[in-house]
Amino acid sequence: MLIDMHIHPIFYEPICGDAEELAFRGDTFGVWKQGPMSFDELFAEWDICGLTQAALLPLDLTTSAGGWVVTNEQVEQLCRLHPDKFIGFASVDPHRPDAPEVLERAFREQGLRGLKLDPASQRFYPADPIAEPLYRLCEEYGRPVIFHAGLSWEPGALTKYSHPLAFEEVALHHPALRMCLAHFAWPWVREMVMLMIKYPNIYTDTALLYVDSPEEQMMELFTRDMGPMWFERCFPRQVMFGSNGPRFRAFKLKRALDKVPMRDYAREGLYHQNALRFLNGGEG
Repeated sequence: MLIDMHIHPIFYEPICGDAEELAFRGDTFGVWKQGPMSFDELFAEWDICGLTQAALLPLDLTTSAGGWVVTNEQVEQLCRLHPDKFIGFASVDPHRPDAPEVLERAFREQGLRGLKLDPASQRFYPADPIAEPLYRLCEEYGRPVIFHAGLSWEPGALTKYSHPLAFEEVALHHPALRMCLAHFAWPWVREMVMLMIKYPNIYTDTALLYVDSPEEQMMELFTRDMGPMWFERCFPRQVMFGSNGPRFRAFKLKRALDKVPMRDYAREGLYHQNALRFLNGGEG
C-alpha cells in the first residue's frame, strides 16, 4: 500500500476544459511544460510504483492572485469520479471575509478531508490571528492541515512566510491539530526535525524539490541532511510519502526511497501508516 499525500491535480483531464483557466494555473503555479493527463495515463503511472491513494490539494489565491489554482469544487468532482483513489482536501484564502464559511462548507457538504494552506503564496504568517478561525474549524471537525513549508517555487511567493519556525506557535497553541509542514521544509531540514521531535502533532512529507537526481536527493535527505538513524529513532510516525505532482512523478520518488536503508516498520509508516494516522487521528 502506498499513499501519496501531496498531489496538485492541475492537469487532471476532467478539470482541464477551460483554456484560460489552464493558462492561469500554469502561470500562477509555475508549471508550463506539462498538459492535461488522462486517468488511463495517470493510473498507469500509479501501477508502476504500487500507488493506491493520493491526497488532492487545491489552492485558493483569491486575494493574492485573483483566482484558484484548483477549486474545492473541482477536487470534489475528481473525488466523486474515483472515491476509492482520491482523498480530497479543501483550500481557503485566509484573507477572504467568508473564509470560515467556505471551509465549513467544504467539510460539512463537500466531504473534503482536510485543509491545504500555502502561507508563501497566500501571504500570511501561520500564527497570524487571521488563520485562527480556520484552525478552530479543523479542530472542531477533526481534520488535519497541510501547509506549504520551506522553499516556495511559485512565482511571486515569499519564502519568509513559510520558514518552519514560523509554525511553532501554531503547534504550541493547537496541540490537537494534526499539521503537516510539507516538503521537509527544505532547505531547513534540521529545523523541521527539531519541530517533529518537540511537537508530536507535526508531520512532514517527502515532496521536496530535488536539485540532484531523486535517488541522490532522497539519500542526501535521509542520511546526510539528518543523521541516518534519526527518522527511525526519533520520528518514525511523522513522515509521509509525498511526490509534489505534477512537478515530480511519484514512481520516480518511490524508486528513490526504496533505495534508502530503513527498517520495515519505518518504511511501512512512511509509505502508508503515517498518512492514515494523519488523516484519521489515532492509530494508522
